[in-house]
Order: sequence, then C-alpha cells, then structure tokens
Amino acid sequence: MKITYLNSASVLIEDKDVKILCDPWLDGEEYFGSWGIYPPYEFKPENFDVVDFIHISHIHPDHCSLATLSKLNKKIPIVIHKFPEKVLKKFLENLGFSVIELEHNKRTMLKDDVYLTILAADNCNPEICGKLMGCSNLGKNLGTTQIDTMSIIDNEKEVIVNTNDCPFPIAEQTALMIKKQYPIIDFLLVGYVKASSYPQCFDLDEDTKLKEAEIKQENKLQTAIQYIKLFKPKFFMPFAGRYTLTGKNSDLNKFRGEPELEYAHEYLIKNISNQESKCIVLNHDCNFDISSETQSQSFIPVNFNEKSKYVKQVFSKLSYEYEKESYPSEKSLKNLLPICYENFEKIRKGINWTSETKIILTISDDVFAVISCNGSGYEICTSNQVENINHYLKMDIDSRLLKWILQGPRKAHWSIADIGCHINYKRVPNTYERGLYYCWNNFYSNNYS
Repeated sequence: MKITYLNSASVLIEDKDVKILCDPWLDGEEYFGSWGIYPPYEFKPENFDVVDFIHISHIHPDHCSLATLSKLNKKIPIVIHKFPEKVLKKFLENLGFSVIELEHNKRTMLKDDVYLTILAADNCNPEICGKLMGCSNLGKNLGTTQIDTMSIIDNEKEVIVNTNDCPFPIAEQTALMIKKQYPIIDFLLVGYVKASSYPQCFDLDEDTKLKEAEIKQENKLQTAIQYIKLFKPKFFMPFAGRYTLTGKNSDLNKFRGEPELEYAHEYLIKNISNQESKCIVLNHDCNFDISSETQSQSFIPVNFNEKSKYVKQVFSKLSYEYEKESYPSEKSLKNLLPICYENFEKIRKGINWTSETKIILTISDDVFAVISCNGSGYEICTSNQVENINHYLKMDIDSRLLKWILQGPRKAHWSIADIGCHINYKRVPNTYERGLYYCWNNFYSNNYS
C-alpha cells in the first residue's frame, strides 16, 4: 500500500486500483475562517475524481471540511463510523453524498481485498484531549460521547493504523484492542498537536502563556510516543497537526503550544529508536510506499522566515465568516438567553452537577449575563456589578458570532468557536471544571428566526 500526504490529517491511501481519501481539508480556512493551511495547498478537485471512497473520522472541520467536500465529486461514497447520533451522516447527505456506516470494530471489505475497520475512541474527556468545551452533548453523563474514531486499513498483507485526533489516554483501551487484533503494524498515522484554546485565549501574562504552551507541547508529543511504543509499527508518520491561526488571531500562534512538524520530527526521532520504528515525514502530495519502503521525495522543511511573512502579509488580513454580518442589538441577544439557560439547566440537573462558579458572558461593553451553576438563575449586570464576583469564568466573544451560537448548532456551536480560538477567557481561580464546560455546550436556544 501507498500513503500520500496531502495536508494536516488528509491522506490518500492506495492499493493497486483502490484509492481511499481520508479526512479531506484541502481548501480554504476552517473554524469560521481562523484555521489556515500552510504551506498553501494547491487543491484541484478533479484530481480526486479517481478516488473510490472517502473516509471521515469525525465531524470537526479540519477533518470534514465543508469548503473541500462541497467541491469533491458527489458520486464518491463516504464511509463513517455508525455513530449513535446522526449529525455527521446528515451533514454529508445534505451535501449530496451517499454515506456508508460501519459498525464498531467490524472489518469490512471496501473493494479488491482492501478492508476498513473503524473503532470509536470513546470516553470523551476534555481534561485529557485539551478541547475545553468537549465535543458534543450526546452523553447523559460525563462518559461516552463517541465523537472521534480510529481506523485500520489492511489488504491482508499490510496494515495501516490511523489514530486521527484520539489522545492516547482516552483511546488506550481501543488501541490495545487493535494491537491484539493486528500484532504486526506496518504504518502508523499519529497526531502530534493538542488543538485547544489554552493557553493562548486565556487572560494570562505572556511569560505564563509561553510556559504553559511548552508544557502542552511536551505532553502531546509524549502521547504520540505512547502510541508508537504500544503499536511498535515498522514506520510512523506524525500528521494531523498543520494549521495556522489567521485574521485577528494570527498573533496568538506563538502561544498555542502546537509543535511545528519539523520540531515534532526531531523530537520523535530523538525519543524513538530508528531500529524500533522509523519516522516518515512528507511534504504535500508526496508519498511513501510500504511494500518497497521508499519515499517519493526527501522531506523539505518549511522556511519559517517565509512562513512569518506569509502570516503577516496574507493570513493576518483574512476576515472571519461572522465578520460579514451586522452587529446584533443587545435586545436580540438578551431575548435568546431564557431558552439557552433552560437548556443549560436541563443538562446540569441531568448529570447532577453544581458549582459556585458564575459564568460571565459579555453581551456588550457594559452589559453582562451572569449565569449561575447551582440552579439560581441568571441576571443581567453592569461592569461595576461584575467586579464584585470573585469566583467566575468570563467569556468574551464577538457579538456577531455570539448570536449564531446562542441561536443554535445549525448556525454555530461553542466547541467549534473554542477550538477556533474565537473566545477569550478569564478564569478565577484558574482551574478547569469539566461539568461546567460539558453543560455549557448546551447553552443555546434553537431559535433561528
């Protein structure tokens, strides 16, 4: 089999006449425009007409890009996990694709003795994965949400394992199951970044942000090593990490704690013996052939001076999707709050969670919604009143995007805004409360009028 690296988590896997495109993000910016592709990718949709199947691991935009999918041939079937909720399936069908759902851990022949197996990562825990808001409201408790998946592609001779965005501590049991079923793994696709809003979007001084970013980077690279040591693949490729913040958030890039591919490569080869597993890194549209153990082209590192210029001259000047909208009135935002709070309360009571923390949501310069986490309601306050609160999570967000989020997930969702770095946080004390963010994911009205 042959693996062609396209961009971030997007790869093309081939065996003879079978071609599988995985997690395509090849065009434009995602997360409302804040995630950009660098180096730029020259996307030609017609080049992918020969693809037999598209496999999408989960619904996050850098794995399931609307800008990309809308341009791909709708005759190509898309294969996904059979999730309990049908959000991903409906999204893809609305674009015009036919969708094939595979049961958890059911090895399925796609074509000509090429098999795909998809396994739910399970046990979503934002404390581990780093995505502050978590990913969904599917669970009735703080356990399974099945947002992400791992996959195996094999041809009865060679085995490729794709970990996608699944952090090792969350997916360890799934990984152990895969290793038991496939003792010899030829090629491992392993993530090396922890895409989250911390620390860059938090009210911390620059030195603290940089220190926290270093810790975040080290922790994520260590989880990549855990995967490599468990699977013991002949070859592994760090992937699913190339993104650069654009627009007004481009200044946050240095605080993200997301290693560049070049750094990840150096780190991994220092910590993993070449005799145990060999690290492969590829440029866009370059490939590695498992059978011949050959790479189509030597890796050319990014010139970071050129990248800095590109960010300044191109990325920093981009606008976000919601910036085309007019600013909503205070009244229109306030009118959405009662149903938002009811939905928040329903989930809070359902998981029997309570906290003395107040959530302070900025409505305008001197107007704030202060939401309780113990069932005592919410109130509208001024900045003077807010100053007297000493245990809180404060969120500032562009009111145009805020309106979309308060309307509901058909327009926008808290978790996507968070991953896209569109929310600025101040947390006093600076401690993470999982239940808070889990419930907050449901703070919307489903009112699109």
